[in-house]
Amino acid sequence: MGLFTSINIASTGMSVQRLRSDVIADNMANVNTTRTNEGGPFRRTRVITRPRVEQPYWRSPFLPQMLDNGPGRGVRVVELRKDNAPFRKIYDPTHPDRILEGPDKDYVLMPNTDVVTEMVDMIEASRMYEANAQVVEGYKSMFQKALEIGGR
Repeated sequence: MGLFTSINIASTGMSVQRLRSDVIADNMANVNTTRTNEGGPFRRTRVITRPRVEQPYWRSPFLPQMLDNGPGRGVRVVELRKDNAPFRKIYDPTHPDRILEGPDKDYVLMPNTDVVTEMVDMIEASRMYEANAQVVEGYKSMFQKALEIGGR
């Protein structure tokens, strides 16, 4: 493990959480959007992440079984996926995007975004970003102390 490996790992977490915050903000901004360029209401977007793992790697016989994938190198975004949850329906006979025919007449399809869920995700992303920033600060402090000790 190199000198800056831990900082690099924490920085991958920070960049993923920044992207998550941007996606969550977009979801919240479109909570009432009933018409998009693709047609229909806005669909919530989710960030799909996976751990970064160096392959091939040397496997120590002393590593616990849960570390089967080898030593981690942080996290990466693999996909921005649209949520296929059903749209919400609200009754509004005056809305221009209401359904005009069928059994759901005068209902409006609203985005599948829930403000409470998005707020919880935003708090989680913020706390995870802060935790990774604390890791970086901790390593910077250790490096500074090491330089002070070496300078004596």
